[in-house]
Amino acid sequence: MTQIIEIGKRAKKASQTLMCAGTMEKNRALSSIAQALRREKAAILAENAADIVAAKERGMSPSMVDRLTLTESRIEDIAAAVEKIVDLEDPVGVIETGFVRPNGLQVRKTRVPMGVVGIIFEARPNVTVDGAALCLKTGNAVILRGGKEAIRSNTALAGVMRDAIESTGLPADSVILIEDTSRESATALMKLNDYLDVLIPRGGAGLIRAVVEQATVPVIETGTGNCHIYIDKSADVQMGANIIFNAKTSRPSVCNAAETLLVHRDIAQEFLPVAKVLLDTKHVELRGDENTRSILGPSVKPVTEEDYATEFLDYILAVRVVDSLEEAIDHVRSYSSGHSECIVTRDLGCAQRFVDTVDSAAVYVNASTRFTDGGEFGFGAEIGISTQKLHARGPMGLKELTTVKYIIYGDGQVR
Repeated sequence: MTQIIEIGKRAKKASQTLMCAGTMEKNRALSSIAQALRREKAAILAENAADIVAAKERGMSPSMVDRLTLTESRIEDIAAAVEKIVDLEDPVGVIETGFVRPNGLQVRKTRVPMGVVGIIFEARPNVTVDGAALCLKTGNAVILRGGKEAIRSNTALAGVMRDAIESTGLPADSVILIEDTSRESATALMKLNDYLDVLIPRGGAGLIRAVVEQATVPVIETGTGNCHIYIDKSADVQMGANIIFNAKTSRPSVCNAAETLLVHRDIAQEFLPVAKVLLDTKHVELRGDENTRSILGPSVKPVTEEDYATEFLDYILAVRVVDSLEEAIDHVRSYSSGHSECIVTRDLGCAQRFVDTVDSAAVYVNASTRFTDGGEFGFGAEIGISTQKLHARGPMGLKELTTVKYIIYGDGQVR
């Protein structure tokens, strides 16, 4: 599409200015964004309200509507996250390592911006700001392509950011939103090799799979979150119940929410009723194996193989009683999307075995998976949570949006 090519050209031009911008310039633009978000919150909320009405008319689930919804407090949180990025160390220009060769050449491995970053995402207006702010701090121009569900919200947010950036002397095209939400625009962005340096998908399994399969530009694969909580036989029952309640219900529509609960047989009779009391307060639908149903009764629906492989993003939890730690680990290996897993235990040996053998981006001992988040890890906002192993893994902050350049100083050496 000609329109996407023109956007690529504009972003490339802006990136050439941004790569030379100093930390103070970038921080000034970020502070301007935070102030503008607060100042323009009424206009942003009005556009978001229109998106919500349209989403409900299309039958969007309540948990996904929550993902789409902005409130005054959420806008304040987004603005505060931008300000946290101001306070973070700028990785651009950092010399990773330096050495002198026998011939006198001085070699410096130095962090530099990627250039132009593309982000394809679904009904998450906060991604519009988080992604733009992190890219700006690292000297990257960003092309944003959100879904139709949040187009009014995204357009408002992008407009506010562009004006704020331009008011500080940096290019407005540091941030560009693709307002065409057709499949064609997404496909064109995936193939924008002449202008796009990396593409990051944020959304459900279908979106991520489509980008990975169709893109010809480099992709950092952010993962769906089929996350597991395993309650070991030595677990503190109340701690385990509190952790699964938080991991499942604090915000079920996000990728770090728990989707499957595994419970050791020796503690299942004691633990499951305690956990169910908490989960019932949020009307969580349990889908369990025969052992789970024999303990909790027919209110628990029979679980299917597909349930164990599903990222529900809703108040639904798959449950299985296992005979051993090894069986729990085997289950995680079979069904995990490689995002976040947790063991609740008082046995250090079991904890270490779980940590050593579960191959996910984040592995917890006695803590909720909901902490897999750039802000919670101290990275400010996040660009996404990578479940791949090349370049970036886990919550991606500023450093993951840079690459390296070897800078070599000589004194007339020739080879």
